Amino acid sequence: MSDVAIGSLGLLALLGFILARVPIAAAMALVGAVFTLILDPNASVFSLFGISTVQSLSSQEYLVIPLFILMGGFSIVAGLSSELYRLSHAWVGHLRGGLALTTIGTCAAFGAICGSSVATTATMVQVALPEMRRRGYSDALISGAIAGGGTLGSLVPPSVVMVVYAILTQQSVIELFKAAVIPAIVAIVLYALAVRVFIARNHEDAELVQPAGWGERLKATGQARLTVLVGVVMIGGIYSGIFTVTEGAAVGVALVFVTCLLRSRLTAENFIETLKTAASNIAMIYLILIGAEIYKSFLTLSGLPEATVNWVGGLDLPPSIVLLIVILLYVALGCVFDAMAAMILTMPFVFPLVVGQLGYDPIWWGIMNVMIIEIGMITPPVGINIFVLNGMQKDLDLKEIYRGVKYFITADVVRIIFFLLFPGLVLLFQ
Repeated sequence: MSDVAIGSLGLLALLGFILARVPIAAAMALVGAVFTLILDPNASVFSLFGISTVQSLSSQEYLVIPLFILMGGFSIVAGLSSELYRLSHAWVGHLRGGLALTTIGTCAAFGAICGSSVATTATMVQVALPEMRRRGYSDALISGAIAGGGTLGSLVPPSVVMVVYAILTQQSVIELFKAAVIPAIVAIVLYALAVRVFIARNHEDAELVQPAGWGERLKATGQARLTVLVGVVMIGGIYSGIFTVTEGAAVGVALVFVTCLLRSRLTAENFIETLKTAASNIAMIYLILIGAEIYKSFLTLSGLPEATVNWVGGLDLPPSIVLLIVILLYVALGCVFDAMAAMILTMPFVFPLVVGQLGYDPIWWGIMNVMIIEIGMITPPVGINIFVLNGMQKDLDLKEIYRGVKYFITADVVRIIFFLLFPGLVLLFQ
């Protein structure tokens, strides 16, 4: 049996393990180790595990990941998410569908702090859902706004998923963050339109809120000054070149932690709980990265990625058709995995194909990659944001969730088509 055929069997074995609900990190490590031995019986599996672990844990580039996760944890303790919600509500809450618009705006702002779609969704379930229900919003619109808005956590920079993409493909993190600005703005606008379309088609009769006076708006803005300061210092410092991305993340953690202290919100209990939650999330990500290194070594040894690229190139299909196939693949993967797992799993195949074979810009593809996978995170039947929402709020009927998210999926599809037609807008700030 050829090395490429063994590589193909290894890929099928990995998919089988994943369908059997084996954690993706363990599945990648196990398949990578076993099939490496099949390809090379003299290989040292223990060395492979050791090298992959040391490379992942000692990487200075990966240091930004635990920093962003810690910042997200302490921002919840500091009450930044609630402040952002009150600020957004003061300015747009009086519009029809205002609380849904508020939720989307808050998701975008909080995503810039925590950098995770799942964490943004989970936070908005606690912050936005009770208020929207109290005002008479339907469960469908609540679900769509929270699950759809939650995907902004991976698109609005700084983003953990973009950092991982940059490291795996040796691209500039800052260039990726710059490229994400316009797509993030377009995403927010299209989600706001999705809310208005939902209201128009479903005759939503949620309670209208009286417009906030200028005094109330200024008060809400003043109360959020520390939150705004964190974002301005961290993101402004990164974009201006004052900080590296890692330094900016460290500054962000320090500012959020000081905010917790200034507001007397930090207790021994929530401090330990935040560290435990962060450690759990960080460990999960690092295990995925270690498993991916082992699996990537096996794929490289088998020659399967190179053979796949050569095979697709030999089909003589137009680049647009090949790209469409890749997009549909990512949407399907996004239904099962979170964005990071799907990206890491497919990177050895897709990046050489899209960038090397088809000639697309690696920065443009990085942003498209994130946006495409995020569609899958709210696509029935298995979208991960849907299950976070349903898992945290058991009385939300899945049928109502699906009814709400379809408007946001449509907005996502429009956004993907828009940036396929106008790719230069992604690279405008390069």
